[in-house]
Amino acid sequence: MTDWLGMLAAPRNPRPDLKGRVLARALAPRRKWGGPLAAAALITLAVGGGGAWWAYRTIDALTAQRAVLAARVQALEDTVATFIHGPATRLIQIPVSTGGRVGSVTIFADSARHRWLVRCDGLAPNARDQAYQLWFITERGMSTAAVMPMDEDRPMVMALEMPPGGVLGAAMSIEPRAGSASPSGPMVFHRLL
Repeated sequence: MTDWLGMLAAPRNPRPDLKGRVLARALAPRRKWGGPLAAAALITLAVGGGGAWWAYRTIDALTAQRAVLAARVQALEDTVATFIHGPATRLIQIPVSTGGRVGSVTIFADSARHRWLVRCDGLAPNARDQAYQLWFITERGMSTAAVMPMDEDRPMVMALEMPPGGVLGAAMSIEPRAGSASPSGPMVFHRLL
């Protein structure tokens, strides 16, 4: 290009060593990225493979745990359905009043399997040193069925094995927290079946 406006700087010859340095740099072997890229790809595959293995194992363990829980729920549903709808099941509902509250104790008595399913609703929570104690009334007297400390205002459900020899009734009293061998506290209810 010609300097038609007269504004270009006058050309200068480069220093003699500059030409050698530029040519040496242009002709030098280029750094190869194949090795580092291959190593990075291998590390990525290893980490990704390890992550996939961990995810597979975790999902497999959670699936097995879910299957166990589903089986337990099914068994409990079957038990409750047997209690409620069984031909040998007798329903006893007992209204109770505790701490100025009205509630109920519902007993599903299964005479074929000699078990009770008991649900307590609306009972006042116990004091710290007290608990409700459920009793079987038998021919030999009172036999403890369960000690039920109720610390929260929620229903309580429990399954109980009946004592041998038959049960004539049920009772509930307020006892010390650890329970007692015979009823000593105020009676919540006493009912012959």
